[in-house]
Amino acid sequence: MTGTSIDAFADRLDGPVYVVTAAADGARAGCLVGFASQCSIHPPRFMVWLSTLNHTYRVARHASHLAVHLLGPDQRPLAELFGGETGDEVDKFNRVAWRPGTGGSPLLTGAHAWFEGHIEARVDGGDHIGHLLAPAEVGPPAAAGPAVLTYHDVKDIAPGHPA
Repeated sequence: MTGTSIDAFADRLDGPVYVVTAAADGARAGCLVGFASQCSIHPPRFMVWLSTLNHTYRVARHASHLAVHLLGPDQRPLAELFGGETGDEVDKFNRVAWRPGTGGSPLLTGAHAWFEGHIEARVDGGDHIGHLLAPAEVGPPAAAGPAVLTYHDVKDIAPGHPA
């Protein structure tokens, strides 16, 4: 596909990474996500894309809410846990402090910032499914500055599950 590959373009991007968590039918899940963005101001909306191969996606299919967490540069171990382990084999929530959100999603109490959103719609994007979120509960940002963990900070983490 010479001339049509977007890889060279995408490799230059260095956006934030997020830990996205879900709960449904007694199961909890969470993963490190690089495909996410605010997509509307009025009304406020945020889109999160989850790989269809991911354990978190399988839980999120039945969830009404997802929680989105921003990590600071000092939180690489949290990124390694949620990006380098799979919920098919490990209960990640036994290793972190969390509480349930209003909509039931696990909220990581140590995250620098987070919100939980109601899933308004799901969009098929190929190997990822987009989840359009309407904020339902927003946590106050931590006192730390604006720096967040980015893709280039974590690109060397071996994924716990294929993307």
